[in-house]
Amino acid sequence: MRAQLNEEFVVKANAQFWEQMLAMKMDTLPDEEEFCVDDGHMLACVALSGQWKGRIEVRMAGKLAYEATAAMLMQPVDAVGEADALDATKEIANMIAGVIKSSLPRPCAMAVPESVVEQKCFCGLPETEDTLVVASRHTAGNMMVRVLEQECLQ
Repeated sequence: MRAQLNEEFVVKANAQFWEQMLAMKMDTLPDEEEFCVDDGHMLACVALSGQWKGRIEVRMAGKLAYEATAAMLMQPVDAVGEADALDATKEIANMIAGVIKSSLPRPCAMAVPESVVEQKCFCGLPETEDTLVVASRHTAGNMMVRVLEQECLQ
């Protein structure tokens, strides 16, 4: 990762959202290789451009996405529909990406997030020179924040 971004900062950005906004405790997985979500998990992506170009992804187990959505909407989980969970997943990615963006070289602009229900399971993804991966666990399921750097001009 060429940008001055480290795992500790991403862990804090993730925890800040979950704990402060939703009062949900996330435990960081010690090894991102342990990360796994089944088919039907939620994926949201936010593209960034400017001095830093890349993408921030948030993947989470379906049950976790629905519980987070219920907390955001202050509704019971059984009242949450798929469209609500997809919108909430986009908002979660947007909030986490916004915190991460604050530490990236300026100017840096964020696109509107996109979200989908992934039809294939997703397991373990080792870090590379251009990626930073932070995986977390909640009683409702696992989630991951992945920062993919395409270009850093500083």
